[in-house]
Amino acid sequence: MPAPSLDALPQAKKTAVLLVNLGTPETAEPKSVKKFLGEFLSDRRVVEIPRLIWWPILNGIILTTRPKAVAKAYQSIWWEEGSPLRVITERQKDALQRTLNERFPHRQIIVEYAMSYGAPSIAEQVKTLQQQGVDQIAVLPMYPQYSATTTAVVYDQIGKLQQQQRNIADTRINKYYFDRPSYIKALAESVREHRRKEGSAERLLMSFHGIPKRCVDLGDPYYQHCVATAEALASELGLEDAEWGLSFQSRLGKAEWLKPYTSDIAKEWGSEKLASLDVICPAFSADCLETLEEISEEIREEFQAAGGGTFSYIPCLNDSDAHIECLAEISEELLAL
Repeated sequence: MPAPSLDALPQAKKTAVLLVNLGTPETAEPKSVKKFLGEFLSDRRVVEIPRLIWWPILNGIILTTRPKAVAKAYQSIWWEEGSPLRVITERQKDALQRTLNERFPHRQIIVEYAMSYGAPSIAEQVKTLQQQGVDQIAVLPMYPQYSATTTAVVYDQIGKLQQQQRNIADTRINKYYFDRPSYIKALAESVREHRRKEGSAERLLMSFHGIPKRCVDLGDPYYQHCVATAEALASELGLEDAEWGLSFQSRLGKAEWLKPYTSDIAKEWGSEKLASLDVICPAFSADCLETLEEISEEIREEFQAAGGGTFSYIPCLNDSDAHIECLAEISEELLAL
C-alpha cells in the first residue's frame, strides 16, 4: 500500500500563548488617558460601588479632573518607543516566542499579548489567533497574585467571548503563580543583581498593588497571596524579619485599602533616619506608571523628605531571562508540551 501523501497527513496542532496585562493609554495625552480610565474604572470588577452612586462620581468628577494630572504623570515616565508597559510586554512576548521556538522547534506555537483595557483587546487577539488556525490557547494573566479585580477580569472577558462563539478554542487560563519556585527565584535574582551593582540597603520593602480591604473581607485571596510571596522572597534571600517589610500602594478614593500603605511605611522609615532602602514591586510583571512614577519618584521623595537616606527602586522582572523562563514553564504546563 503506498504511503499517504504529505498533504493527507494530519497537520500539527497550532497552539498559542496569550500574555495579558492590565492596559495602558495609547498616548500620554489627557484625551487618551481619559478614554483608558473610563474603560478601566467602568468595570464592575474594579469598582464594586453601585452604578447609581458610582456613575456621577466617575463621569462628573474623576473623568473631568483626573486625566490631566494622570497624563502629566505618564509624560514623566513615557519612553520614546511608547508606554513602558506596552513596550515591555512586547519584549516579553518576543522573548517568550524565541524561547518556545528553541525548545519546541517542531511545534507551531504563536505568542501574542493582549490588554484587559485598551488595545489590543483580549477578544480581538483570541479571534485573530483562531483565524490563524489556533485551537488551543494558554492564557497567562500577568498578575502573580490572584485578585478578582485583575485576574478575574480575564476570565470574564474570555467567558463573554466564548458565549458569542459556536466553535470555541480550547482555552486554559493560569490563575496565579505567586508561590511558584521559578517566580520567587526570579525575584530573588533581581534583588541580588541590583545589590551586586548598587550595594545592599539596610532594608527591603516589598510594595504590592493595593485593593480595597472590603474585597478581601468578601473572600478575595489577594492579601494571602501577597504575604506568601513576600515571605517566600525573604526566605530565599535569607533576610531577617527586621530587614524587610510588606506594604500596599496605589490607593483610589476614601475607602480603606489593604494596609500598611507604602506611603506611610516610607515616611515612618524615613523618620527613623534609615540610611538606605530598596523597594521592589512583586505584583507587577512589567514596569509601568505605578512603579516608575509612584514608587521611583513619589515614594522616593516621601522617604527622603522624612529624613531617609539612599533610595533604590528595583525594576520589575520585565523581560529578564529568569522571568521568561518562569513564563515558559507555565506555558509548557498549560499546553502540555
